[in-house]
Amino acid sequence: MARLRWSVLATAIVAVTAAGVWGLGVFGQLSEGGYNDPGAESSRAADAVRQELGARGGDLIAVYRPLTGTIDDATLGKRIEARLGSLPRSAVSQTDGYWPGHNKQYASADGRSAVAVITLAGEDDGAKLSSYRDISDTLGVPGTSLQLAGGAPLQDASASRSTDDLAFAEAISLPIVLVLLLFLFGSLVAASLPVLVGGCAVLGSLGVLHAIAAHHDVNSFAVNVASLLGLGMAIDYGLFMVGRFREELEAGHTPAEAVSRTVATAGRTVLFSASLLMIALAGLLLFPQGFLKSLAYGGLAAVALAALLSLTLLPALLAVLGPRINKLPVRLPRRNRSSMWAKLAGVVLRRPVLIALPILAGLLVLAAPVRGVHFGENDERVLPAGDPARQAVETLKTDFPALSSSGVLVVLHGENGAAPSSSGAAAFEARIAKVPGVTAVTPAGTGGAVVTWTATLTATDPFSDTARDAVHAIRDLRPPLDAELLVGGTTARNIDSLTAIGDRLPLMVALLAGATLILMFLAFGSVLLPIKAVLMSALSLSATFGVLVWIFQDGHGAGLLKVTPAPLEAGIVVLMAAVVFGLSTDYEVFLLSRMVEARTHGATTAEAITTGLSRTGRVISAAALLLIVVTGAFALSSVTTMRFVGIGMITALFLDATVVRMLLVPAVLTLMGDAAWWAPGPLKRLQQRAGLAETDDLPTPAGPALSALSALSAGPALSSGPAVPAFSAGLADAGPVLPGGRHAAPSGLTPSFQHATALPARPSWDYPPQPSGGLPIAGSAPGFSSTAATLPAATSGLPHAASDLPRAGSGLPRAGSELPRAGSAPMPDMPFAGSAPRPRTPRVVLDQQPSNTPRQPSEAPRQLDAPPSRWELTAAPGTGAPAGTDTTRELGRVRGDETDSTVVFRLPGMPDPRPRPDPAS
Repeated sequence: MARLRWSVLATAIVAVTAAGVWGLGVFGQLSEGGYNDPGAESSRAADAVRQELGARGGDLIAVYRPLTGTIDDATLGKRIEARLGSLPRSAVSQTDGYWPGHNKQYASADGRSAVAVITLAGEDDGAKLSSYRDISDTLGVPGTSLQLAGGAPLQDASASRSTDDLAFAEAISLPIVLVLLLFLFGSLVAASLPVLVGGCAVLGSLGVLHAIAAHHDVNSFAVNVASLLGLGMAIDYGLFMVGRFREELEAGHTPAEAVSRTVATAGRTVLFSASLLMIALAGLLLFPQGFLKSLAYGGLAAVALAALLSLTLLPALLAVLGPRINKLPVRLPRRNRSSMWAKLAGVVLRRPVLIALPILAGLLVLAAPVRGVHFGENDERVLPAGDPARQAVETLKTDFPALSSSGVLVVLHGENGAAPSSSGAAAFEARIAKVPGVTAVTPAGTGGAVVTWTATLTATDPFSDTARDAVHAIRDLRPPLDAELLVGGTTARNIDSLTAIGDRLPLMVALLAGATLILMFLAFGSVLLPIKAVLMSALSLSATFGVLVWIFQDGHGAGLLKVTPAPLEAGIVVLMAAVVFGLSTDYEVFLLSRMVEARTHGATTAEAITTGLSRTGRVISAAALLLIVVTGAFALSSVTTMRFVGIGMITALFLDATVVRMLLVPAVLTLMGDAAWWAPGPLKRLQQRAGLAETDDLPTPAGPALSALSALSAGPALSSGPAVPAFSAGLADAGPVLPGGRHAAPSGLTPSFQHATALPARPSWDYPPQPSGGLPIAGSAPGFSSTAATLPAATSGLPHAASDLPRAGSGLPRAGSELPRAGSAPMPDMPFAGSAPRPRTPRVVLDQQPSNTPRQPSEAPRQLDAPPSRWELTAAPGTGAPAGTDTTRELGRVRGDETDSTVVFRLPGMPDPRPRPDPAS
């Protein structure tokens, strides 16, 4: 990637720019429909009417109210007729209403208003919406007040507000996200990269949606979903990638090496996260509703592009910038947050039951309102109370109930293309009128092979139980022998839609759970961890929906949020379930990856939990906070659907990234103990062959960069405490652990290197000190392994075989900084980005035993007769004391031919660990 950075950068910029410019045309091809099941009975009823009677009115209903006089005024009637007659045929296919025939069914009961029913030209919702926008400003008549109701005005108002609110949300969230990234990275250049990638992902997803809209109906809400997920996930992925790149630069790697290692580690996490989320979104394609398919298109395009650009465009930018990524720094106070997370882990480990039970009880209480959930579909209540389109629909429901969407469409479709007998139709109409909940039956048209009626219900809410019962009762009626009964309308369409969702929901659940179980097992090699992850995600999801039901359906706090309580839109609920489940599983994977990595290095369950929280607490919190800002801005929308998504995402991310992942999951793992990591032997071998497990091997583009570790004579603790005769030093997976530092040797103690050996890798500082019988480690920071200090001394002699050398891929310890004092320094504050493990680095334990025999001058310097790949032990000059009586030692490293330490290990041919400028710059 680094070699092709300019080509990749140019290609990505050209492709994103072209897709974004072309994608702007998608806004003219979006629809507001797709909520019904095309194969359901309600859809077949609408198709039968359309085929036999042609397009019917209801797309646009103009309500005229005279300012003076009555609706029967002849002069007023002529002006209205003239205005309706002048409408272009390209936009209007048919008009009907009170004028000129004074049909009473189009007049209000009080006689003060009347309507004109207009059928718009167009084959789909998008075309009809375009026709409405062509004539909406030409329908006014002097001397009357005008209200425009029907499906087209409602769709236009919803789409216009959603577009404006989306731009407003992005204008609010992007600056806040940039400021937060600035606090996290401390550099304006580094902070701007995730936002840049997010903007590119949104532009690219518009191009994908435009291509899809040319062949399929795409609901306008797909653009909102693409913007939300494209921006949010790209920023999260950029957080991992940029942070890991800076970490690699600080470890002394060249920009090319840092890019390769970043893609191999943090890039693995990005790919895994995107795969899980895309599988969750792909579950929406299982449903027949075009609305849900549209959401899948937008979500899949956004997440795929966010991941693709994070693995191509972003690494290219990193390779070009190199060390300049830290330009425009912002000096901010820094605190050690790892110790805070380690303390939290200690609290959870000591009292897992006391932590887990209240949280489980609280989540179950939050989930309780889900039992009373009701589902509907978008209607006028998604708009603010003062919106003209909503007020017009409310007027229509009050004054013209037979024309409102709450009516039930009843269709008798004759067999063999013949119309039902008139006597049979009349008898059936009488039976409809006797159905409980039906107040009136009005003929809606007869022609061809169909006879239709509109059944007006007593229930004003088409999604109420009373309305549903009435529809079920009509469908239970036995039709005439020569006809088929089809029932449609808003209530019937909603019933059919919920039935379709209920039928396919188990498939989606099986897809989500099955993919999560399989992928997490292949990554972690445990049977119980994936099961626990699915259960935790389901619990978090249930609590989130409980809160949403309590607010948006039951109305608690609805006045404060300025929303009208209504049944939840089933499609949005399914979308939220997919997104929240995918994100919560992502956070679970990130947390568990560190724990499993610690276990592979021999940590106990308690140590692994502490490592997981210490290393991932900050990044999970940061990622959740950034996504809350991006998605939470939707809560400011005036459209209830967008506000539902915004508040739902805030609730889900807060619960999942704090209470569930940081408290409940560690508590449950503590109670599970070692059983959490178990898997049967055959499955374990299958997981190992799959090759998806965490790996310690990283690319080393510069060649065999072997790790070198200098050890130092033991001395008394720099703080109060006894002298320590053994010192354990190691390189953790995050880089050099032991910088250079000075230690005073006790009087009469002469260090002698009795034993030096390369031990199996284990990031010693990753785990808190555990009670043991060993001596404490002088000068060590909390978190260092205390077990290494108790290793017995072995026979003398330095390693001289190539097999004893540390493995390639590790870095050198930094020079120039002091070792932390014993008991005073917290656990090293690790960079928060990049979830994949750093390379496993061997530890060298030097047992330094007191010796009463002075070392002879001939023993120093001592150089091993070894090829360049072996160790050299050199006593550096300039200390001013005989070699055998030195009381001070300094840990350092070789820089060129200069030695700034008393005792060093040097690997001939090892590259200079200091940061080097990018040759390209």
